Amino acid sequence: MELITRTLLLGLALSLTNAAPAHQDEPAPKDGDAALPDRCEGIEFDAITLDESGKNPFFFKDGYLWNGFYGPAKPSTMFFKELDEHHHLGHVDAAFRMHDHIFLFLDDHVFSYYNHTLETGYPKTIQEVFRGVPTHLDAAVECPQGECITDSVLFFKGQDVYVYDIVTKTVKTKTRARLSPWARLPLCTSAFRWVEHYYCFHGHNFTRFNPISGVVNGTYPKDARNYFMNCKNFGHGGDHKAPKCSEVKLDAITTDDRGRIYLFTGLNYMRVDNRRNGLHAFPITRGWKEVTNGVDAVFSYTDKMYLIKDDQVYIYKTDAHYVLIEGYPKSLREELGIEGTVDAAFLCPNEHTVHILQGHRIRDVDLSATPRVINREIPLPLPDIDAGLCGPDGIKVFKGSQYYLYESPMVLATSKIAPVPQNITSGMMGCEDQSEKEK
Repeated sequence: MELITRTLLLGLALSLTNAAPAHQDEPAPKDGDAALPDRCEGIEFDAITLDESGKNPFFFKDGYLWNGFYGPAKPSTMFFKELDEHHHLGHVDAAFRMHDHIFLFLDDHVFSYYNHTLETGYPKTIQEVFRGVPTHLDAAVECPQGECITDSVLFFKGQDVYVYDIVTKTVKTKTRARLSPWARLPLCTSAFRWVEHYYCFHGHNFTRFNPISGVVNGTYPKDARNYFMNCKNFGHGGDHKAPKCSEVKLDAITTDDRGRIYLFTGLNYMRVDNRRNGLHAFPITRGWKEVTNGVDAVFSYTDKMYLIKDDQVYIYKTDAHYVLIEGYPKSLREELGIEGTVDAAFLCPNEHTVHILQGHRIRDVDLSATPRVINREIPLPLPDIDAGLCGPDGIKVFKGSQYYLYESPMVLATSKIAPVPQNITSGMMGCEDQSEKEK
């Protein structure tokens, strides 16, 4: 079952991000392209960043780049012609993308691109734009507020990491000294942010790290050819294919206070709100490490996320990363005044009442009250719901591969006839729609 759910989310993610299917091997350079570098040979990238669409990465090497996970190298001046016009170099030392702007660093200068165009006044010296940041950088990566304390950029040079605060325009220096939390991180020749995860590339390997503490968790380094490109005889998951939408079944879905939408199935989760920043499936324990056995229901309230599994409630503070509040998990009865298995839960924007779905009943709990108790209990005309989400267009309750749309919680509770079920579609989750023959 775990393999099925993992494959389900991976398939959804791959189709949403336009990443190349794993069975399509990277084409080797043709005879006429003998000078082109081949990333499947195991090369060291100069810089990596997402393109302006936010969907595909740029991988830079010397005067070439790859746009995406699949395809041959192309001259970098095909995308950034000013690199050659101003410096006649073509190579890039470091790169990052923030607020739809791409910044490229060459020696002691920085180029800023917006809407595929070099911005007026650029290139500028690094000191003009990022005072206190050294020249001839090794790597750079953006870290937006919510993942770092404020909008920041991490610049790497030698043994030091320079953390530049975009708001205050100040720099703090971290060092890889022997006893420093950053000591385990290798010397990065490029760095990359991919769906809220941070990667230091070195040689043809990469290491994932925490952008605030520098801590490396897990077994690293890993070969980039297994994860960030499609190369013959490489790959970590086999032949992934987007699942049919008729196979989709959610355990929970929620929106946090920043508008980020998370879906959960099995032991994995995926963000589906912002396709511009790329999507991928990850173990739930990567975001909420104490929740080791999946979830029954999830909802958000006042900068906190509530994850329910069996009779336990885990509450996480939404900070730069989700942090379990001291004293949790607690029992459902102690925290919400309810008992029994929870099928789904949802909370509408700017409201204080969480709607708990259990079998044939809806139980409403006022989260602003102390102690929290059930303040309304009514029959649920549509039982055994898998997940629920409240948004501007109403209430979506999911059951198997279909969902039902209601105008409000009251309509959900009082409707004697269920609305016509609608199928989960590729437009919602990136799965494969039914063919006409299958309908």
